[in-house]
Amino acid sequence: MQILLASSFGAYLFALFRKEFIYAGVLLQLAYLLFRASELGRLPLVGPHDTIVFFTACAAAFSLPFGRLMKGEKAFGNIISVSSALFTALALVYEPRNFPLPPVLKTFWFETHVVLAFMSYALFGVAAVFGYLYLKAPQSLAETLQYKAVLIAYCLFTLSMIFGGIWAYLAWGTYWLWTPKELWTSILWIFYSFYLHARLRQWWAGRPAAVLGIAGFGVVMFTYLGVSLLMKSSHSF
Repeated sequence: MQILLASSFGAYLFALFRKEFIYAGVLLQLAYLLFRASELGRLPLVGPHDTIVFFTACAAAFSLPFGRLMKGEKAFGNIISVSSALFTALALVYEPRNFPLPPVLKTFWFETHVVLAFMSYALFGVAAVFGYLYLKAPQSLAETLQYKAVLIAYCLFTLSMIFGGIWAYLAWGTYWLWTPKELWTSILWIFYSFYLHARLRQWWAGRPAAVLGIAGFGVVMFTYLGVSLLMKSSHSF
């Protein structure tokens, strides 16, 4: 199965020359996740290896409709291709976790919580790319698409927090645990709440909003990888 993941890495690199290869990268990674799901008898969404693959596939897939709206902007496609290849390489560094899920994770609420969270992370990443493009060559379309990507991601992330709260209640009898993961998740939600409100103000539109969108993805990466790897929490399994 690893050959599928390695092939997706190559497909994303080839997408620098032919954008159609990004479709191949997404399909290869989805096939890889499906194979792992059938092998494990569960969604492969535990541990850095599987979640990075899912995050990468989502980001690449979400970039496709946004890329069409950019009307063939090569820089957007190139950044997505390189980023997808780099994240795929990072996934290959980590060992897959093939053990059965502990009872606390065997619930619809956990799976939905994780799926929605990483879909939102992926869209926040796409939004950061639009922010970079706006800073490089200011155009209203890039900044508008950044806002739309953040808005969709924010809705998905909010739903993820709701499902996560239900999962926590069923697992530990409380909707909230004062762990680093929960705290940084709240910081992330508050940050993008500020972004969405600030952008409604004329003086925040444009460059300030683009910078916020890029900074927000830094918060996303720390909430995802930084907290998981550097701190102990209820999300470490």
